[in-house]
Amino acid sequence: MARSEHTFRRYKDGDYTYSSMGELIFEQDTTYKCPTYVNRTPPCQGSCPSGEDIRGWLSIVRGIEKPTSDIDKFEYAFYRSTDANPFPAIMGRVCPAPCQEGCNRNEVEDFVGINSVEQFIGDNAREKNLKFKNDAADTGKTIAIIGGGVGGLACAYQLRRQGHAVTVFDSHQKLGGMMRYGIPGYRTPRDVMDHEIQRILDMGVEVRLNTFVGKDISMDDLRRDYDAVVIAIGAQAGRNIPIPGGDAPNCITGVAFLDAYNDGRLKAVTKKVIVIGGGDTAMDVVSVARRLGHIETTHENDRPENVILNQTAQDVAITAKKEGAEVILAYRRPVDQMPAALHEVEAAEREGVELRGSLIPVAVVQDDAGRAIALRVSKADWSSGKMEVIENSEHDIECDLIVSAIGQGGDLTGMESLDNGRGLIDADKYFQVPNQQGLFVIGDIVRPHLLTTAIGQASVAAESINHYLTKTENSKRPKVDVHHFDLLQKLQETSLQPEAYPHKEDWGTDNSKFAVHNYEDRSSQEIIPADKLYLGHFANTPRNLRPETFIKAENVIDSYEERFSGLAEADAVKEADRCMSCGMCFECDNCVIYCPQDAVHRTSKTESTLGRYVFTDYSRCIGCHICADVCPTGYINMAMGDH
Repeated sequence: MARSEHTFRRYKDGDYTYSSMGELIFEQDTTYKCPTYVNRTPPCQGSCPSGEDIRGWLSIVRGIEKPTSDIDKFEYAFYRSTDANPFPAIMGRVCPAPCQEGCNRNEVEDFVGINSVEQFIGDNAREKNLKFKNDAADTGKTIAIIGGGVGGLACAYQLRRQGHAVTVFDSHQKLGGMMRYGIPGYRTPRDVMDHEIQRILDMGVEVRLNTFVGKDISMDDLRRDYDAVVIAIGAQAGRNIPIPGGDAPNCITGVAFLDAYNDGRLKAVTKKVIVIGGGDTAMDVVSVARRLGHIETTHENDRPENVILNQTAQDVAITAKKEGAEVILAYRRPVDQMPAALHEVEAAEREGVELRGSLIPVAVVQDDAGRAIALRVSKADWSSGKMEVIENSEHDIECDLIVSAIGQGGDLTGMESLDNGRGLIDADKYFQVPNQQGLFVIGDIVRPHLLTTAIGQASVAAESINHYLTKTENSKRPKVDVHHFDLLQKLQETSLQPEAYPHKEDWGTDNSKFAVHNYEDRSSQEIIPADKLYLGHFANTPRNLRPETFIKAENVIDSYEERFSGLAEADAVKEADRCMSCGMCFECDNCVIYCPQDAVHRTSKTESTLGRYVFTDYSRCIGCHICADVCPTGYINMAMGDH
């Protein structure tokens, strides 16, 4: 959409008749409308799976919303960010950022680098060793969480903030789930991840590792011993290729491949690797395979599939002379339609991965020993919008290893009765298991998606669990179900809360101290689109990009340095300053400057806070609409007095 379509023009092409502004404004007002300040949710927050108050912490970093105590603004931004997501340093690195795709700034020039600012907030908090506050009184209630990935840990964090005791059970030697065992360390640095996990444990979370619920301890025991149970086991069982020959021993899943690599067992692959899929897991597999390189196998036990499936480890000595692996990614749709993050796709190509789109796997070609030696595929035509197999296009792609990254399921050993038939567990909108009192479920085991999705579900589940434990009804979930700015909470935080209501009749509340006047909160119902903003206010400002390490194909073997470095403090502030604060005042003074009646004034510093920066003198307002027309953020609506 062109930027000009959203730029306000008082005069349109063909308007050539001159008329007096006095007649138009001062004498001809017939609307009887005055400004109302309306808070809506920006699209970044509406599309954030964790439901973070993104606009809020960007506003803090840029210096608009001020801390109310003696902490600095970055610490204040950290606590605002982690109200929803306790992993800002990690998620700032690995989240594919649907928030940035939805950013209204895309209608000006380019989105705000939300991920990069979030990474800065998290890294700064780690450098300062910031801790989570936990001053909630103990409730005496106990919750068992099965799974120590981001979903389970985020749920533990939210429950401890409510005062409940939490024990996390995990089958691995270390916590982290897919964040540790499903994503390579150069994307989720282990020291950063461990620090953010420890911050949650320091709140008083008990942990039992190497404990598989369903084998080492039964679900019945947990449900008997704890007041509530949360299943957050993830979907760590990959799906095999559903084609003839797909059961060959050297056909493995992407989940198993990454688990073996992240566990330190897999140190090399084969000469020719084919990865099937186009999502983030597929991109991680191809990138890892290129980094590992291949060796001429000298022992059966060192074959990658045996290392992965038999839980053995390759001999370090045999990997000393590694050569580059030929890695091909085969995807059924065109390459430009792959769901993986664009920067991951570009990096994979740069690192020597061959991307082949519009290929449909038909069969796995096996040798006499039953091992896969080629993947048979057909070409597909998507020009009509649907897949049409091209006749006589079938051909073989030679390989030594096939990795399937086409979907995931869960290991429901000991919980078979909860299986919905797809290797997953059903949940209602409150993340309760249907017809199972006290049993809740979140994360990939509900529907495989993003790490941040599990974090968002953890917040909702923690609220639901609290209602269950306190025997109160679940409140209706809002249409826009994220963490919202709350003006009344902000007024209380700044000691500007309204006075007690005197319970007497009062006509007109604009001067009353007991009412929050001319403010409407639509944030739980509405996401503000770009056409509600005055985009002409915003100058083209280039993004402040994070430094990125560009690894070339010839240097990729054993190159495990982190891909993105963090922003410097000054650049983080400049990037946050590009936020257009959609749906909330960002104190630009346009309404004050352009009001022809001097009816809009700045609130005095002793009474001003975010969202209460200006007020309207209704004895002077004539309803000319200019303040609403020039408001960049769409915060002003001409509504009051409408009849």
